[in-house]
Amino acid sequence: MVGFEPGAEGITMEWRLFDDLSGRELYELLRFRQSIFVVEQHSPYPDLDGLDQSAWHLVVRVAGSLAGYLRLMPITGPPPLVRIGRVAVLSHQRRHGIGRAIIEEALLFCRKCYAGQPIALAAQLPLAPFYQSFGFSATSAPYDDFGVEHVEMALRLQS
Repeated sequence: MVGFEPGAEGITMEWRLFDDLSGRELYELLRFRQSIFVVEQHSPYPDLDGLDQSAWHLVVRVAGSLAGYLRLMPITGPPPLVRIGRVAVLSHQRRHGIGRAIIEEALLFCRKCYAGQPIALAAQLPLAPFYQSFGFSATSAPYDDFGVEHVEMALRLQS
């Protein structure tokens, strides 16, 4: 695959609520996240943090197979904000634009459903420039999160 185009044949992006996921779908998503964040990145962290139930889940498939994922959580505040997390792309699908398409879709979703609310995320430090390319800026010093350096970042979308 050379370049990712949502809507191209065999490529789908779908927003799902937790309660709309079947047991099989939820297992697939959790296994996907575990394979990337715990196994691949050697970071034994508590992925099951109790936030999935109130989150939107963006599921990206290429030829029917799970290739990317993102979790979006509305936080009531104060102040209210939206938090992006668990952004993941399958290792052999990286560098084809899937990550960029996932973030673009998340920002469109936020403009539509959470207009005017700031957006926050915890970026792995090497990925901070990627998020900066969307307008995010660092709001914290780097910190260790279960063996992986992160930095808090925020963005306020223009209405």
